[in-house]
Amino acid sequence: MPGLNSLHVLVVDDNPHMRSIVVAILRGVGIGTVKEASDGADAMEVMRAGVPDIVIVDLNMFPIDGLEFTQMIRTAVDSPFPFVPIIMMTGHTERTKVTAARDSGVNELVAKPISAKTLLDRIVAVIDRPRAFVKTATYTGPCRRRGGGKDYVGKLRRKSDNQAKSAQSNESKEETA
Repeated sequence: MPGLNSLHVLVVDDNPHMRSIVVAILRGVGIGTVKEASDGADAMEVMRAGVPDIVIVDLNMFPIDGLEFTQMIRTAVDSPFPFVPIIMMTGHTERTKVTAARDSGVNELVAKPISAKTLLDRIVAVIDRPRAFVKTATYTGPCRRRGGGKDYVGKLRRKSDNQAKSAQSNESKEETA
């Protein structure tokens, strides 16, 4: 994929073997700059030295796991870049873990064992199909609605929902007139 050589990606994983696999995949697909960190605290320091275009982080790390790291990036007052796309890797794909990852503010999730194709697909997704960023009292991160919410039947609570509803109402009035 052209243009990948201009990307700067940070890989955060406390397992050096897994980190080296991910770095090799990224370099193999042509990512320009790949930096590494062994945990969330180390990653924050690396990010303060230069904000990456994408962060790839493992879920299970110590002392700061991927969920805590993501929440720090999204909500900390001194966060170097709260809007950076975050792709989380995990070998734990139970619904509770996936939901926790989504609710922490990750953009995409990759199940281990990872493949070059899957990882590249997630990178392309955050580049080509970015989701709007949402900040509320209880959540900060990419919009959790996928596919535009066309089938959503619940209460519409966003300002943009109300604007869209008004526009549709006006169009209906014009059609009947």
